[in-house]
Amino acid sequence: MSELHKFLFDGLPVRGAIVRLTDAWQEILQRRAVNTSTGPYPLPVQEMLGEMTAAGVLMQSNIKFNGALVFQISGDGPVKLAVTEVLTNLSVRSTVSLQGDLPADATLTDMVNVHGKGRCAITLDPKDKQPGQQPYQGVVPLVDVDGQPLESMAAILQQYMRQSEQLDTVLVLAANDKVAAGLIVQRMPIKGEANLAGGSAHTDEVDQIGLNEEYNRIAHLAASLTRDELLNLDVETILHRLFWEEKLLRFVPEDGEGGPHFACTCNRERVGIMLRSLGQEESDSIIEEQGMIEVGCEFCGQQYRFDAVDVAHLFTERGNDPPAPHLVQ
Repeated sequence: MSELHKFLFDGLPVRGAIVRLTDAWQEILQRRAVNTSTGPYPLPVQEMLGEMTAAGVLMQSNIKFNGALVFQISGDGPVKLAVTEVLTNLSVRSTVSLQGDLPADATLTDMVNVHGKGRCAITLDPKDKQPGQQPYQGVVPLVDVDGQPLESMAAILQQYMRQSEQLDTVLVLAANDKVAAGLIVQRMPIKGEANLAGGSAHTDEVDQIGLNEEYNRIAHLAASLTRDELLNLDVETILHRLFWEEKLLRFVPEDGEGGPHFACTCNRERVGIMLRSLGQEESDSIIEEQGMIEVGCEFCGQQYRFDAVDVAHLFTERGNDPPAPHLVQ
């Protein structure tokens, strides 16, 4: 069962969370293996996407954004695009677009940043947009301040948090074919605000230095967590090993129906809108050449089929109505 555990450090402006995705992550992998002709993801891609999926859940859970958090890695290597989308209710879906072969020991740079053109983008797309409102997006390159490639997903996101959100963050991420997991520890802004852990705001410079030292100590403890520990130990054991000397304020775990879970938001109406944007001439030419249009969702594998009558309907005056159900299982 997938689970998310959030916590605060009592008296300090530091928060954390651990996520362990089991059934949700396995469904993402199984749908890829069953619904594509290319078969399962290569191991390096699987690990990269699993880490992205865990990180996406951690980020969405921290900001409680009413809408979709979309985490994308795009590059100039065999992995052209990797996407994780997490909604407010912690439903998650992930996919990768591959082009070409990968060695079994491919690094992150080998996959997405061969010529230094890889990018990390995080988009916040509001559920209920106001007129003229646009999604917020932050983009950072997959290199450090010295121009050297970042070799881990955790390093990429830590840089993103520093550059785009001005938040000191420690992330530990890991994934295999059973579990996608992550730990995040993050300094919260305190200037002019009460400490969310229950204390009062600290404005004195000496106090601020002390808080920095406290955060650095906690960050060092968090960074000591190994990949094997994250994948194989339960949450209670991990928290005890890392922070047994700290007083943690724990939130009720989010698991089961209220926790992280796989769900896809694709539907026939959205595919119809996509075909309308393609244009009637292009859609008709596909019908003429192939007899029908088949579109498969890259996230869940669902197939949508449109014949000549369906396509004609899309471009009639009633085309704004949802197309009639016509699914291919």
